[in-house]
Amino acid sequence: MIEAVSCGGVVIYKWKILLLYKNQNGRYMGWVLPKGTVEEGETFKQTALREVKEESGATGEIIKYVGKTQYTFKGNDDTVSKTVHWYLMSTDSFYCKPQSEEFFADAGFYKFHEAYHLLKFNDERQMLKKAYLEYCDLKRNRNFSRNKLFKGYGN
Repeated sequence: MIEAVSCGGVVIYKWKILLLYKNQNGRYMGWVLPKGTVEEGETFKQTALREVKEESGATGEIIKYVGKTQYTFKGNDDTVSKTVHWYLMSTDSFYCKPQSEEFFADAGFYKFHEAYHLLKFNDERQMLKKAYLEYCDLKRNRNFSRNKLFKGYGN
């Protein structure tokens, strides 16, 4: 069994969540959150920020760590046990451009209920829900009301 570690982000702008649509060689792969493999010498935070930027073109800022997901899948030669560390992030615009080299055909920001139902994987839906509830709680309590991360959110 091969152990792999990735990091990603639940990126929110004006209450909408960034999703990526993967379509490899005309084969539907589904909507996902941006994430990717930790490179040598990187922290988990650095990986999450880099992967969001590479896969979507969006520049994220980390608000907080929200948890990890774990799953296994059959690789080419072996079974892969993957752990993904997730961060709640903010960005300052709706700008996004899918990374075609990774077979992303579309990217966009969606309302919570749309994003929840579009996501292909249940573990990503659960992480989206957890991150969005954290975001709502932070906004409700105005814990970041003067923070630049929330500029443009009616504060």
